[in-house]
Amino acid sequence: QVQLVESGGGLVQSGGFLRLSCAASGIISSGYNMGWYRQAPGKQRELVAQITSFRSGGSTRYADSVKGRFAISRDNAKNTVYLQMNSLKPEDTAAYYCNARFNNENYWGQGTQVTVSS
Repeated sequence: QVQLVESGGGLVQSGGFLRLSCAASGIISSGYNMGWYRQAPGKQRELVAQITSFRSGGSTRYADSVKGRFAISRDNAKNTVYLQMNSLKPEDTAAYYCNARFNNENYWGQGTQVTVSS
């Protein structure tokens, strides 16, 4: 059974930082394209950051709104993917979801809430 468990969300002031973690079980996350998505109330879920699988080179890409502030990384030994979020803004407030994707496999975590106060 595949599980993606997010943690690290919370309430932080504008300008602060958080680090989200996504611990995978049932899959070897390095073999998957791993992504962080977010969804704010009344808005569509959007891709925040992605890191490709090891075989695809582990390249990263980011939404324009978070470039220079967020960084995605993985620790293969821990089978975990991280999202370091710096210089947080109120508009970053959302539920953040971890995603693992490879071919026709597509898995989601349950989400973790990030709230940034002004």
